[in-house]
Amino acid sequence: MLQFLLRRLLYMIPTMIAISIVAFVIIQLPPGDFLTTMVASMAAQGEDMDQSAMRALEEQYGLGQPVHIQYLKWMQGILFRGDFGDSFGWNKPVSDLVWSRLALTFVLSLASLLFVWAVAFPIGIYSAVKQYSIGDYFATFIGFLGLATPNFLLALILMYIAFKFFNQSVGGLFSPEYTEAPWSWGKVADLFAHLWVPVVIIGTAGTASLIRIMRANLLDELRKPYVVTARAKGLPEWRLLFKYPVRIALNPFVSTVGWVLPTLVSGAAIVSIVLSLPTTGPLLIRALLQQDMYLAASFIMLLSILTVIGTLVSDLLLAWLDPRIRME
Repeated sequence: MLQFLLRRLLYMIPTMIAISIVAFVIIQLPPGDFLTTMVASMAAQGEDMDQSAMRALEEQYGLGQPVHIQYLKWMQGILFRGDFGDSFGWNKPVSDLVWSRLALTFVLSLASLLFVWAVAFPIGIYSAVKQYSIGDYFATFIGFLGLATPNFLLALILMYIAFKFFNQSVGGLFSPEYTEAPWSWGKVADLFAHLWVPVVIIGTAGTASLIRIMRANLLDELRKPYVVTARAKGLPEWRLLFKYPVRIALNPFVSTVGWVLPTLVSGAAIVSIVLSLPTTGPLLIRALLQQDMYLAASFIMLLSILTVIGTLVSDLLLAWLDPRIRME
């Protein structure tokens, strides 16, 4: 296991270098750059930019240099100074913009993940054990409904319910009086009071899909000979269920860690825009639309690195959970 871990860690180094190159090149693929986008926006408003000011901005941001020179300067700042560059649109360091929103994004996505697991795990087991019962049909119906309903539509519905019946402010993670207030126990309580709406919305689709996966995997395990043999020997049903079949059927839950980690950063960008959430998703979309290359490239690289790390974590957890994987 130790050799496997060291080998995977060494493989991650060239993978991350390749990811950084691809991320930076992708941002350069659309025609033009941030300045051309800004000039077009000003022209649409009937304004013109002075050519000398435009050349000064090009020199300041190095936009006139070849792509490989810009990339090397960017990587040099990241590796030696921890500097991801400056955001053109916000005129702030990229690291300040990312880290200022990352904490709330992490809290929201982690709460959504716990909600998904807490709901999908027992319902999936019940649907498998009580196959073709009324409860199974109801869970199946709710699952398909959750998959078919767009998250932004569910966001609008829950915003209305929260405002109409719970007298909560619509949108955001805080009440107006706590939006700019320093952190306190009152602000934390207000955060959790508003957190349930985005958690339910973001977790709906993931809950629906994991219920179906858990049900299908557990049904497959319950029909295997070792379950029949254990039941014939008189092993209690609940002990039989949780000691063997459920443990094997949990593999899909653990394997989702690979895509859950990048979701902690980018998750549900459209829902965040609809709900006016101060998370990283809307910031990434704005960076892509404005061709804010340092901000967008940093986000893409961060998401890709989290995917690589998440895949490694899920592999290690699967090896710990399933002895068959350890033997291989």
